[in-house]
Amino acid sequence: MTEVKREVFGQMPQEEGGGVVEKFILKSDSVKVEILSLGCIIAALETKGRDGEFSDVVLGFDTLEGYVRKHPFFGAVVGRVANRIAKGRFTVDGKEYQLFLNNGPNSLHGGARGFDKVLWSPQVLPNGVCFFRLSPDGEEGYPGDLKVWVTYTLSGGELAINYRAQTSKTTPINLTNHAYFNLAGQGSRDIYDHEISIEADSYLPVDDTKIPTGEVAAVQGTSFDLRKPVELGKHLQKFRLDGFDHNFCLQQAQARCLVARARHSPTGRAMEVHTTQPGIQFYTGNHLDGSLKGKGAVTYPKHSAFCLETQNWPDAVNKPHFPNTLLQPGEEYNHTTWLVFSTA
Repeated sequence: MTEVKREVFGQMPQEEGGGVVEKFILKSDSVKVEILSLGCIIAALETKGRDGEFSDVVLGFDTLEGYVRKHPFFGAVVGRVANRIAKGRFTVDGKEYQLFLNNGPNSLHGGARGFDKVLWSPQVLPNGVCFFRLSPDGEEGYPGDLKVWVTYTLSGGELAINYRAQTSKTTPINLTNHAYFNLAGQGSRDIYDHEISIEADSYLPVDDTKIPTGEVAAVQGTSFDLRKPVELGKHLQKFRLDGFDHNFCLQQAQARCLVARARHSPTGRAMEVHTTQPGIQFYTGNHLDGSLKGKGAVTYPKHSAFCLETQNWPDAVNKPHFPNTLLQPGEEYNHTTWLVFSTA
């Protein structure tokens, strides 16, 4: 059985439009997750270690103030288009659209005020919560009124995140959750003792602004071959890598596929990622720099967390040979990602 509770988390500042931010607590016998109505943010996720003790394994803040200030999308649903769009430009039906540039020369994670920074309307379900919002035509430069539903449900050790959307005009869409994980417990110094594997035969090389070059490259014989588990610290050292921030290309099955695993031997905590999406962005917290004070006043240095963001491929709207990212009126965008937590 999953228990669902709701409580007030805080009040948005007036300059951000005001409004009450609620927190929804989903609890099973092995997982407890806290989700905010601001940005559908996963603010805490507690799972059991081998010792039977619960630890919070996602980065974030104790209070609303942390989430309202600038932060690297901790736990949030990002959109209308996750990841990067080159030069913030794309053309749909012969019309060119220009987005806000918030990542060097590119647009990232929906722009200046993306889905992560707005209040969503919640509806409590027997085993979870469904959030809804209407993204109006022209919001952040995107075409069409977009209705979006994000549903979190918890069953035992499995947290499912379903994303649905419908549009009034053809629009690019790419939704993901940007949770930062450390299976040793948030606030642990680094993720070097984590084992990671990703079920991908190819990945997308990027230019120096992190935009895919258009090549779909084989992982075989490269540092991107994570098909067998690697210990992250040793792997980064061996290949002299600063970290990962790359899209791995998954089988385009549209069915539920196991795509990635993370394991922390010392605590026995493990996480599997299953999804219907064609890509997964593996990011190792390269831009964390210790300047943010998180939960329990701990700081989050470089490589103190990882993200496994299930998604469409970055800049797909400008690359016709990438999986289609355009949603047409009358169609429905519908993807699910499952995070499965266990101890071994």
